[in-house]
Amino acid sequence: MIWSQVYDPMGSMLLSTLLAAIPVVVLLGAIGIFEMRAHLAALLGLASALVVAVLAFGMPVQMAGMSALYGAGFGLMPIGWIILNVIFLYQLTSEKGEFDVLQRSIRGISDDRRIQLLFIAFSFGAFFEGAAGFGTPVAVTAAMLIGLGFSPLAASGLSLIANTAPVAYGALGTPVIALAAVTGLDLHQLSGMIGRQLPFFSLIVPFWLIWAFVGFRKMMEVWPALLVAGVSFAVPQFLVSNFHGPWLVDVVAAISSMAALALFLRIWQPKRPMTEAPRDWSSKDREDTGHMPATEAQKPGAVFKAWLPWIILSVFVFIWGVPEAKAFFDSIWVAKFPVEGLHQLVQKVPPVVAAPHTEAAVFSLNLVSATGTGILLAGIVSGLVLGYSPVGLVKMYGKTLYMIRYSLLTIACMLALGFVTRYSGLDATLGLAFAHTGWFYPLFGTLLGWVGVAVTGSDTASNVLFGGLQKITAQQLHLNPVLMAAANSSGGVMGKMIDAQSIVVASTATKWYGHEGSILRYVFFHSIALAVLVGLLIMAQAYLPPFTSMVPTVILPGAGH
Repeated sequence: MIWSQVYDPMGSMLLSTLLAAIPVVVLLGAIGIFEMRAHLAALLGLASALVVAVLAFGMPVQMAGMSALYGAGFGLMPIGWIILNVIFLYQLTSEKGEFDVLQRSIRGISDDRRIQLLFIAFSFGAFFEGAAGFGTPVAVTAAMLIGLGFSPLAASGLSLIANTAPVAYGALGTPVIALAAVTGLDLHQLSGMIGRQLPFFSLIVPFWLIWAFVGFRKMMEVWPALLVAGVSFAVPQFLVSNFHGPWLVDVVAAISSMAALALFLRIWQPKRPMTEAPRDWSSKDREDTGHMPATEAQKPGAVFKAWLPWIILSVFVFIWGVPEAKAFFDSIWVAKFPVEGLHQLVQKVPPVVAAPHTEAAVFSLNLVSATGTGILLAGIVSGLVLGYSPVGLVKMYGKTLYMIRYSLLTIACMLALGFVTRYSGLDATLGLAFAHTGWFYPLFGTLLGWVGVAVTGSDTASNVLFGGLQKITAQQLHLNPVLMAAANSSGGVMGKMIDAQSIVVASTATKWYGHEGSILRYVFFHSIALAVLVGLLIMAQAYLPPFTSMVPTVILPGAGH
């Protein structure tokens, strides 16, 4: 029996919106205010979502339960699968002391901690976002930073702040492709519009990142390097997104930024290098790693061996991210399971969508083509290169699985909560509340994308949830639908740093379990401040003549460019 979503069950949008917000408030409040362990907060948030969905919004109990199971499965595959295997690779390198060698080799680029942070978290992290997405960049960069001596709080929070501007084009453009699919708007127009929004923030984020790390004055001491990293990322981001498409935006921009920064640092270095990472209250929780004698660590062979696992990881992640490779791997084996009692039984209705349609619910078990599988193979190859035996690899994998068991539970519960809010229509109720803001909708529509990513943990999921609503509301308010659909994705990237899934990934990568609330408080201001700045830019593009020229005339897909 088909169940139609109800968006105002209380007969008052204010009361219905407050009810719809309860699961998000419970989750973030439990983590950020009451400092509950993340897995307990996630279970509490999930329970509140189920209660609100069933008792207030009238969702059948079986559908609510199946949507939670579907979300939990998605949390473990592909997201948990990625995290498990990234941490496995990190454990392999950490046990052998390779991070100590890595630290000395990075000092060959610069021994200034601000430059190291910029290179790893912003430029190098963007490559992993572009190739894989789904938490990979935060897991990799946070693990590398903790190995380089950054405090757990700094390594976690700064990795999250850095992973913003690339998110809209993550996983070879997946969020933009999904946005075009759900809105029916032209893919190249959406890619180009986002590419006329985010490059401004690709310039800002390097400065913002270092300011968050060491303050304004020490940030200004390295402003030339920040400008080089930002410009060399923003310009390719604009050019590729506008003249090619969404697929290779992050990969090209990240490689450009890394190369430009490395070359620039050959002719310029800070006058007062900051060679020690600032310590904070979280530093006492950091485990000391073994130290290799300096003479041995400086040997070229040792340096190459220390970097080799990350080079191997980059190659595997890039291969697994190529659409043609994914299609080939799926041709080997993939299993799709329609979710019993949920698939095509939940109906979205106007005004959230233009016409009523049922929602698909198909769990895809794509073990061969999953990004996590590529990371696992990279870990196995790296482990053999580093001298592990097959038995040693199995033991380390078991140790890693046990170590992150609570993180996997948390991620499963987070995604279960997100899927319950999606299939019950709680997220649509929140979206409709934003849609009633009239002239201010360009700002609040941008913040809707921010909320979508904060709740679901994915810019792709936020675009799927709210892309259609953005288009419909824009047309009703006589705004450009391409502008507002793009705003959903651009605003969403700033929500990436506060979504509970990403915070758990960061705490897992830094082995700083149980401190998710501290990480959330560290990044929350940065997230909302940057999201509001994106919203103000969208308002300017909607209403101010110098900026409105950036907005294209809407064309139908396939009509040419």
